Amino acid sequence: MNKLEQPPVIPPHQSGVSPEPGIASVERRAFGLPGVPAVLLWLVLAGVTLWLLLSEQFVVGVLAGILTFFGLLGFFIVQPNQASLLTLFGRYVGTERRNGFYWTNPFTVRKRISLRIRNFNSERLKVNDQMGNPIEIAAVIVWRVVDTARAVFDVEDYIAFVAIQAETGLRHLASQYPYDDYVDGSMSLRGNPDEVAEALVRELGTRLRHAGVEILEARLSHLAYSPEIAGAMLQRQQASAIIAARTQIVQGAVGMVQMALQQLSDQRIVELDEERKAQMVSNLLVVLTSERGTQPIVNAGSLY
Repeated sequence: MNKLEQPPVIPPHQSGVSPEPGIASVERRAFGLPGVPAVLLWLVLAGVTLWLLLSEQFVVGVLAGILTFFGLLGFFIVQPNQASLLTLFGRYVGTERRNGFYWTNPFTVRKRISLRIRNFNSERLKVNDQMGNPIEIAAVIVWRVVDTARAVFDVEDYIAFVAIQAETGLRHLASQYPYDDYVDGSMSLRGNPDEVAEALVRELGTRLRHAGVEILEARLSHLAYSPEIAGAMLQRQQASAIIAARTQIVQGAVGMVQMALQQLSDQRIVELDEERKAQMVSNLLVVLTSERGTQPIVNAGSLY
């Protein structure tokens, strides 16, 4: 019995099926010699070239001169908090982060990348919070590059990528929380600035890890209702404040009335029936909870 023949394996680029996405770039250390010893070797090579030319050995001298010239192109300097990313004929060969003077393959292309901490102040965005209220929000983001390979090769422009993803992350964060805390125990943008800042750092860290960027700090720099509803929301806040104040005043007044009745009863200053107690409670509550000073009416006659 004949065995079934296995179909030939067709490479992805020939089968018409798109290959899997490429693996994210990973930074690695580049090859680099200390610059001072390399300069000494280059000077020796330059001296040999000059001696060959003076000795009329022009062919060998010209070749040595060309080698000397290309050797000079291999020197480069890395400034503090900067890195030099090296590519050779379109292939990534490494990143030099050490500060100083170095020599490497003169045919490599070197790109400088700043590793310093940067600030990004977003524009004021008009978004809707969790309750659907239009608000204005902005943030200050502190970030730096931690993986030069990802920053250069995995995104088109990592600075623009940070700006766009910061705006997207800020919009998403604003939609997860209400502007103010209308329910006791719930988080809000205005009432929990530290928790909101931590959530924003996590949000941006997830979005920007593909660009080799680390978020050091992110905080809201502007937060306000949009002008079209600012007046109505101000009245709502004032009403909430008035209700909270009135609640506290009433609680205090009830406690004071209770204390007064208890002391009158314990010290037997005056004996009051239930009707007079109710009248006294009413008068004390009016005096204690009134916004204006009360004008008492003095009864010069009998108690009843």
